[in-house]
Amino acid sequence: MSQRPYNLPSMTALVSFEAAARHVSFKNAAVELNVTAAAISHQVKSLEADLQRPLFDRHHRGVELTETGAYLMVAIQRGFEGIDDAIGQLRARAPKAAVTIRATTAVSSLWLTPRLAQFWRAHGNISVAQIVSDTDQTQSDCDLSIHYGDITQETGICRALFHDQIMAFGSPSFAAKHRVETVADMAKIPLIHLDAPDTRWTNWQEWCGALGYHGPLQNTHQVNNYVIALQAAQDDMGAVLGWDGLSDALVTSGKLVKLLPSGVASPKGFYVKLHPRASGKARLVYDWLAGA
Repeated sequence: MSQRPYNLPSMTALVSFEAAARHVSFKNAAVELNVTAAAISHQVKSLEADLQRPLFDRHHRGVELTETGAYLMVAIQRGFEGIDDAIGQLRARAPKAAVTIRATTAVSSLWLTPRLAQFWRAHGNISVAQIVSDTDQTQSDCDLSIHYGDITQETGICRALFHDQIMAFGSPSFAAKHRVETVADMAKIPLIHLDAPDTRWTNWQEWCGALGYHGPLQNTHQVNNYVIALQAAQDDMGAVLGWDGLSDALVTSGKLVKLLPSGVASPKGFYVKLHPRASGKARLVYDWLAGA
């Protein structure tokens, strides 16, 4: 029978001793390792029996390391530090997604994810990870990012994706209950207002004004997320403003209907930005999205 290459005691005993020695407390070591203080004491005693040397001096107020215990603690910690360093390096080298793309919750769920599914079918060797965030922060942590704004004000490499109409939507049952024939009829029905920090959003007052109605409107429901606003509309809570391109899948599936045939041109467009750190694979995704 082959012998083990290292003549070591139980690893459980070594780990228990190291924690106890570091805390100079069996109780605190037990809390860290999620075991009982009695279990720590048992493991330390088994290690002492193996070495035939006391590792702690036990007093009624606690424990203290013996000279042998201090010597062993230093040796174990050096070993653990070496293992920790190797594990850290291996984790840093772990395979990561070939391409990362940042988008808002709405763009990710309604537009990007379905198109990435098509991309993966054509390019299964390229992994793409989404960073979904509704905060307008720096995109240094990604290869690509999708924005709603004025592309002419951008620096760097960008391509337009789509420029939607802003339409009024409601659930089929809501549309049947509230007959909307003109923009003035919007004043009679519950409206879902998007109260988001992004001031580029077109609100109901602006939308109705662009179509010729400048009177009062109901301020029925307020939400701070576009996807939640669309869900509230599907739940018959009221009418919601939405981009026709982003909402197309909901209309096709019958979950939402257009309340009026006319809409307002979106003041901004959606575009994708290629960041300087992007690889050739990221460029492929960038070109594919721009043509999707």
